[in-house]
Amino acid sequence: MNLTARSLRGLSTVLLLLAAPAAAAGQAEFQLQLGKLVNPFTDTRHGTTIVTFQHAAQWSGGDHFMFFDYAADGGNDGFNEKDLYGEWYPSLSLGKIAGGRAGFGPIRDFALLGGVNYGSQAKVLKYTPGLRASWDIPGFAFLNTDFARIVDASSGVDNGGAPATDDGWMFDVNWLATWEMLGQTFTFTGHAEYIPAVTNEFGDEVRAWILAQPQLTVDVGRILGGEGGRLMSGIEYQYWRNKLGTDVSESVVQFLVVWRL
Repeated sequence: MNLTARSLRGLSTVLLLLAAPAAAAGQAEFQLQLGKLVNPFTDTRHGTTIVTFQHAAQWSGGDHFMFFDYAADGGNDGFNEKDLYGEWYPSLSLGKIAGGRAGFGPIRDFALLGGVNYGSQAKVLKYTPGLRASWDIPGFAFLNTDFARIVDASSGVDNGGAPATDDGWMFDVNWLATWEMLGQTFTFTGHAEYIPAVTNEFGDEVRAWILAQPQLTVDVGRILGGEGGRLMSGIEYQYWRNKLGTDVSESVVQFLVVWRL
């Protein structure tokens, strides 16, 4: 399927994104991650630095979450070479639109999702329209389960990018929990996703993958006697089975620093 057709199939997602009002000021932060990540296409590992900016906020009809990663490693293999990658997910809450609880049982709300994924180095562009269930689980600030279509609008090999693929779907769980222990504040957050196999433009299989990225941090600012909720440090564990659809899997712990604005 050519790029124009894929772009038209993503039109509904674009309209949802454009319809989302400007979000109220929310939470913004920078993250620094240091670890030894694998290039799944060469099965080699390099020390990798990732700087992330992310922002989350609520608005009258829902919420939004976005992040941008800048990744650079010590290799010279065309992977993670000063690469910029970003995702944006606005939502329309059925509960907020209706003015009351829209869920049932442990599900407190349902939402319509929009989404855009973009990678500069691989020239990847994907739209992810879908549905979200928000769960009311004690101890969690939020716990969501998302089911979304993946509409590929990537440039493809002819335009110097990674191979375009068929459309697919994804299932994602994302969460945030904080607690006090030994006089300190800990945060456990992250997401885990499953994406089934698809076929690329050459007819080759892009394998199904599982990606989990949980983070565990402690409030360092509070430990040092400063303002709490600003500076956190800890680890991110990344497990990626069949990374980027290859037969190479990854299990790595990365050092993590979070600076909340």
